[in-house]
Amino acid sequence: MARRRPPAFYALATVFGLFVLFLYGPMLTIIVLSFQGPTGGLTFPLHGVSTHWFVRLWGGLGVVDIWAAFGRSLKLGAVVMTLTVLISLLAGYAFRRRFRGSAFVFYTAVASLIVPSIIVSLGIAVEFRLLDALIRWAAEGVGLAGLVEGFTTSAGTFTSGLGAHLTWTLPFGLLIMFAVFNRFDHRYEEAARDLGATSSQAFRHVVLPLIAPALVGIALFGFTLSWDEAARSSQALGADQNTLPLELTGLTTTVTNPEIYALGTVTTGVSFAVILISLLLIRALGRRRA
Repeated sequence: MARRRPPAFYALATVFGLFVLFLYGPMLTIIVLSFQGPTGGLTFPLHGVSTHWFVRLWGGLGVVDIWAAFGRSLKLGAVVMTLTVLISLLAGYAFRRRFRGSAFVFYTAVASLIVPSIIVSLGIAVEFRLLDALIRWAAEGVGLAGLVEGFTTSAGTFTSGLGAHLTWTLPFGLLIMFAVFNRFDHRYEEAARDLGATSSQAFRHVVLPLIAPALVGIALFGFTLSWDEAARSSQALGADQNTLPLELTGLTTTVTNPEIYALGTVTTGVSFAVILISLLLIRALGRRRA
């Protein structure tokens, strides 16, 4: 006979269900409201169902060039993802052997996880202002002041913005890579060398295929964390170089129709598409490794 579940099971299931509702309820609400009819507002009840607000969004949001910000975020996310994977892989490989100062390097690398995001953003902004002053001073010192007359700032999407995002994504990539290599069986590499493989061949044909699913996971973290990042970008980017999250934050005080919900649905769809592609890649790599 099947055992009856204890009352505690139903109590915990209820708590878990409420937690899931609290976690995903706001997102589902935004998605539903984005399909309001032409006369719909920002709250329930729905006034018809249509894609009217997505069509309006495609035409732009007034003076805000939302699609430029969309492309800017995509490009920045791709660069952040690539650098996060490469640096995490190289750092994880380097930390397989102990070296002097390794503990200091490790804690320095992950320290940005506990520093408030706005403090990191302000620090980067101040750093680039000092760099701008240094560039002007150096140009004047060597008699090239005329060359920097049109110079405004060295801060930008792929300078200060890239650095701000890497302070957020790299610690996650490093922690994942360290965990992967801590559990990696060194006998695979030893067997490859016994069969005549060089160090580079062992890495390319043995190590890399085995850790490839973890690298896809790091790439997923790198892109999605960059794609959604607002706090660390708030002071590190100029007003004309806003990423999509910054534009979305600014629009919450000016847009009073479901267009902003349509934009939120599009950004959420991109995140889920990246997650789905990553899961499919991990599954394919897992089958190949097996």
